[in-house]
Order: sequence, then C-alpha cells, then structure tokens
Amino acid sequence: MLFNSWTFLVFLLITFGTYHFLPWPHDWRMIGQLSLLTVASYVFYAWHTPWLVVVLALSTWINAWVTLQLVRRETTPRRRKKWLLFAIVTNLGLLLFFKYASLLVKTFLPHSLWSQAGLDFSQIPLPVGISFFTFQGISLVVDVYRSGGKGIPGLEPPSTFQESGLLMLRMAFFKAFFPQLVAGPIVKAHEFMHQIAAKTFRQIDWNDATRKLILGFFLKMVVADNLKEATASLSYPAFVGMPGINLLFLLYGFSFQIFADFAGYSLIAMGLARLFGYELPINFNFPYLSQSITEFWRRWHISLSSWLRDYLYFSLGGNRLGSGRTYFNLIIVMLLGGLWHGAAWSYMVWGGVHGLFLAVERFWGVKGAPSLETWKGHPARKITKILRILLTFHLVSILWLLFQLPKFGEALLYLRELLAWHPGLAPQALFTILLFSAPVIIYHLSAALRPGMGARFRERNPAAAAFARDFAYAGLLFSIITNSGSTGTFIYFQF
Repeated sequence: MLFNSWTFLVFLLITFGTYHFLPWPHDWRMIGQLSLLTVASYVFYAWHTPWLVVVLALSTWINAWVTLQLVRRETTPRRRKKWLLFAIVTNLGLLLFFKYASLLVKTFLPHSLWSQAGLDFSQIPLPVGISFFTFQGISLVVDVYRSGGKGIPGLEPPSTFQESGLLMLRMAFFKAFFPQLVAGPIVKAHEFMHQIAAKTFRQIDWNDATRKLILGFFLKMVVADNLKEATASLSYPAFVGMPGINLLFLLYGFSFQIFADFAGYSLIAMGLARLFGYELPINFNFPYLSQSITEFWRRWHISLSSWLRDYLYFSLGGNRLGSGRTYFNLIIVMLLGGLWHGAAWSYMVWGGVHGLFLAVERFWGVKGAPSLETWKGHPARKITKILRILLTFHLVSILWLLFQLPKFGEALLYLRELLAWHPGLAPQALFTILLFSAPVIIYHLSAALRPGMGARFRERNPAAAAFARDFAYAGLLFSIITNSGSTGTFIYFQF
C-alpha cells in the first residue's frame, strides 16, 4: 500500500479515527491501541501480496520469543549467548534466502548444477522492506542482550504470564508499526520501546506532524515523481549520443530525485507516527551540504549508518584495535552496507567505494561537521567550503549511477559519453530537470543560511517569519494538489 494513494488515505482515516476515538476502557486503552495498530500494520503490509505477511509474522515471532528468553531472570549467561546467536543467524538466514539466494547461487554454483535440477532462485519473491524489519529485529535482541538481563526501558523482565503476553504484544507492535515498516527509518529498540503507552488525541503535535507530512509528500509527489519522468532516459541505450550538458544534468536530476524520494518517505513516516503519538528518528540532515564523505554519512540515511556503526562496526572492534584494523572495519562495514541495498554486486561496489573514501578521509584526518555551520569568516574559507561541498556532491552523484545502471559496463559507458561531451542541447528535458531540482537546492540553501541570516530575521520579525513559513507550506500543499507527477513506488521499497 503506497502512502501516495487514495487507498492509503482511506486506511489512515479509519485507523486514526478508531485509534483515537473508540471508547477504550481506561485500563485497556494501551492494549487496545497496540492491538489495533498491529493488526492495521499487517493489513497495510499484506495489501498487495497477502501471503508474504507470513515472513513478517515469522520474523516477529522469532525475535519476540528470543527477547522474552533474554529478559527472563532464570536465563543463564551461557543460554543468553545461545539465544542471541540463534536470533541473529535466523534473522540473517531469512534475509539471505529471500534476498540473496539467487545472487549467491548464480555466482558460486555452476549453472548446470542448479538449472538441470529445475531450480529457479530468481523466482523467490522479495518481501517488501525485509532489510528494514530484519535490522530492526536484530536491534531488538542485541539491545536486550547488552542490557545484561535487566531489559531496556519498555521491555523490563516480566513477573507474570500476563506481563509476558503484554511484552510480546509490545514487540509485535514495534516490529510492525506501519509508518516505518517497509522503508524505515530503521528504529532501534532502545529508541522506541519506552515510547509505548496509551495515547490521546490531545497529545498530537499537529504543527510538527502537518509540516513533516506536507514537506514529505511535496518531495515525493512533486519533486521525485516529476524527476522520475525526466531521468527515465538515464538508462542504456537511451543516453548514448545524448548532448553532454543533458548527460550532466541527468546525473544531477537523479541525485536530487533519489534524495527527494527517500527523504520524502522518511518525513511522511515521521509525520504519520506523530499522528499516533510516536516519534521516529531523523533520517536526513541536508546531506548535500556535506563537505566530505564522512560528513555525508552523518547526514544521509542516518538510521542505517548509525545502525551499522552501533551493531556492526563496534562489534568488529571499531577503532580500538589500531589504525589498520579501523580502515579494514570501515571498508567491510560499507561493503556489507552496500550489499544491504540490493542483491547485486554493483551495490557492494558502491558501498566499498564509499568505505574506501571513509578510510582515506580518516587517514588524512578529515572530519565531518556534526551540525550545520554558519558561513561567517574569511571569503577564502567560504570558497573552500563551497568547493568541498561541490566535490562531495559530485562524488556521491557519480556513485548513484550504480543504482540506476547496475551493470558496470553501462555505468562506465555513461561516464565515457559524459567525458566525450557531445555538442548540442535538448532544452525541454533540461528545463524539466532544472525546474524540479530547484526545490531540493533551495531546501539545502535555506538550511545553510538559517543559522545566520534566518536566525536574525526570526529574532527581529517573529510574526513575519511565522507568516512566511506558513505561506511557504501552503504553497507546497498547493503544488501537491496541482503539480504532482505520475504515481510511483518509493525507490527504497526494493531494499
């Protein structure tokens, strides 16, 4: 079920109305709300391919059952390690079978061995969002294991059978909560479980929810869906012989499209969660203002990069085992992070190159700014910042080619065509890319100027600043109604 569909709107209105206005008995309000949202989330997930909900249910049951064993007071440390290992192996086993079986078999086994047996692993269906809810399940069991049997806030050791049942319900809700179920943000158990409680209509932060929803739908439906049409020619052989200027702007257009599509989804998810009283972690922090690849990964898909850091990089030793091991860990983590994106070696290469950049930057002492900086200082310093931002943006954009052109030969051919710089101009395609890329550029520029010029304006003219903000959101809403592109799935649904 797509967020940008009329079906989802009906689903949301029914779920929201029942959740907030059904006269739940006071003592049963939380249980009723959790049960309702869990069932609704399964309906949401099963809408197009009902039987695949079995995979989600199996994953949920395994992780919930193991978590229950981990928080039981009578479970010994040795048995806790065995339960943790069982959960991790099972989670990764499900992911490997449904997502990577075809790739692994075709790569490492002779064609005659599996083709003559009549096995076609390419027909294994890919459950939507399996990468997301698998990582979420691993977060659940690892967080509880690391607590040493004490549990985490919201998942304390149960004392009775009823408490164990409620614990299972909380975990089922955590795994299935529909706003973030199929494309994140990846929610860690220790960030979310303590939020689970009875919710009321009066608790809704309408300003925050509305702004996130409007901006998210604008980025997806107006920017990404229109750019999708304009960047359709970024495919082989459509780009062959195309004018150089158009090839360059195709690259820019796809870079802005993938940001608008995924950041838009994350904002919609955050806004929807707010409507039900929950807060999801921020997933994007103006990534195209990054001055290095290191900083880029602190701003892009933050929930994934922080997950890889907390549960993989640190587990490999992080930076505690010397410089050489640190560089190795960075590259390995990014190789696996790239492969997480899809069952193709091109994704692994994409991640590996990012990991190589991270290792080189660490060697040279390059650090990413954790927050947006003001643009005060000597003009030469400003120019240096701009050049670093432009260099990082172009490196990232070139690597995005592997998402659109997963065959290495096609990606290299595109770069050769770009370097050949054929003369000419296709003005209509160029204008469309410029028009629908402009909001992403303005979005990032406003963030760069906000700490200085914007802050001073808000301090001196608070009423005018509030009016300008509301007027801007009204304009975005008008654009959604009048200028949305053709409806399309979200890019990260395939991951």
